[in-house]
Amino acid sequence: MNLREELLSLNFEKTIEDTVNFIRDIFKESGVSGVVLGLSGGVDSSLAATLCVQALGAEKILGVLMPTYFTPEEDVKDAYSLAEMLGIETLRVNISGIVDSFSKAIGARKSDPKMKMPFANLRARIRMITLYFFANARSMLVAGTSDLSELLIGFFTKYGDGAADFLPIAHLYKTQVREISRHLGIPSRIASKPSSPQLYPGHRLLDEIPIDYEELDPVLLGLFKYRLTPEEVSRETSVPLNIILDVKSRFENSRHKGFRPG
Repeated sequence: MNLREELLSLNFEKTIEDTVNFIRDIFKESGVSGVVLGLSGGVDSSLAATLCVQALGAEKILGVLMPTYFTPEEDVKDAYSLAEMLGIETLRVNISGIVDSFSKAIGARKSDPKMKMPFANLRARIRMITLYFFANARSMLVAGTSDLSELLIGFFTKYGDGAADFLPIAHLYKTQVREISRHLGIPSRIASKPSSPQLYPGHRLLDEIPIDYEELDPVLLGLFKYRLTPEEVSRETSVPLNIILDVKSRFENSRHKGFRPG
């Protein structure tokens, strides 16, 4: 069993067609006017936006940029570039002031080391609140941009980026997201960009898990699709057992967030 090869043996055209039809079905059932989603300049939001445009047309998609003071300028430029390529409307909401107002209102200091993750999750929740504001105002659905890899390891914020009306790429592992993005013509600098949620300055996946998605995804496939034991996954992938046990633990510890693999 070659788990890495299986990840990339996906029928791209069939997967794209099925996902586009799923988006269309959700849209028709809801009776809304369009779809709103957050644009971060990363691969997940770029692919989700591209698929929504293919399904519904650019005129029905709104992309919202929600940077903070430490968001890399290149990410903002990539988000605008992707939106221009797709021909969708964009809005920009700088969330730093909202975070500061919240901090002042509850008397919590962002500089307090114990407040690092509470404020990180707050930023994700403020972004989702912002998307739902525009969704309500314009009679739209909110499209989430989490992929299957992130959902399996709990690498999302409960009631933040994990909250949405539908998740168009939740069936795709990150490596598949990257490959489909390239297949659809999303610029390589976006498709290949390292995962960086930017919930605090310099925030990266590798801060929390010591392997990148090219190594992680075969582990996830072995554990959750084929139900292999951690020892079997280690033999199949050559990933150290302690890392596989850590990945499995992250899934177990994030069950409260509500995601269950099919």
